[in-house]
Amino acid sequence: MKAVRFDRFGGPEVLRIVELPDPRPGPGEIRIRVRAAGINASDWKKRRGLMDRELPQTLGYEAAGVVDEVGEGVVGVAVGDWVFGASPYGAAQAELAVLSFWAPVPASLGWAAAAAIPAAAETAARALDRLGVTAGSTLLVNGASGSVGTAAVQFAVERGARVIGTGSPGTHGALRSLGTAPVAYGAGMPDRVRALAPSGVDLALDVAGSGVLPELVELAGAPERVLTVADFAGARQTGVRFSSGDTGRATYAPALAARMAAQGRFSVPVGRTFPLTEVAGAHRVGEAGVVRGKLVLLVN
Repeated sequence: MKAVRFDRFGGPEVLRIVELPDPRPGPGEIRIRVRAAGINASDWKKRRGLMDRELPQTLGYEAAGVVDEVGEGVVGVAVGDWVFGASPYGAAQAELAVLSFWAPVPASLGWAAAAAIPAAAETAARALDRLGVTAGSTLLVNGASGSVGTAAVQFAVERGARVIGTGSPGTHGALRSLGTAPVAYGAGMPDRVRALAPSGVDLALDVAGSGVLPELVELAGAPERVLTVADFAGARQTGVRFSSGDTGRATYAPALAARMAAQGRFSVPVGRTFPLTEVAGAHRVGEAGVVRGKLVLLVN
């Protein structure tokens, strides 16, 4: 199969399309013929040597496609089904990918829209679980207009929480449509939040990593009421919790997102698509931050 790989760290030019052996699903896994694969900031962090220093490396933790092989013990899915989900092996940007958890693609979603969901949905659901967001909570999401932020907002509203979300003014209309009270980020953000929640917020989630953890702690009242998925160094300095998938994943998230999407209540916006062969260009666009929404590779 063809797959994205790099053999040395560096800029987008180190990415290559190579031939690799076809993967096989193990017990509890399925294999799909990939139609679309999501791109995340972790991809270029790995490519630059900021994460996972082993070489060579493949890329991609989320994909959508057609099931073509089912592992031992798997029930409820068959060859030919359309699914989207997460790969534990970081090799989903390829013609074939093995998934460890997945959900049916709702009829309302295309391949790109489905491939944009798994990583954002899992990260958001895991963060909300660890924060303890429930009905009646007032939650502040820093970075609410990004992929993970959008997923977190929609899941939190689904739980019955009141959500305040930071974003640039151009995103405020979209945030309101999701049931969120938007505030502008930047200087004065805590005052703008307090104008909506005079006593502060119950909980705060940082998905942007923009250096605002001290302000979030102030608004929530204590470090244990704040969680970040994007600022490891800041978490150590402030005592805020940091969440990564190393301590367990919210494997139910794609199925929940699929049910909500089928009812028109969940989506992760796709900013731009690229053919698999243009993965280097996709990295350049992603690192430049010039496109709002998820970047997705179209494979087959």
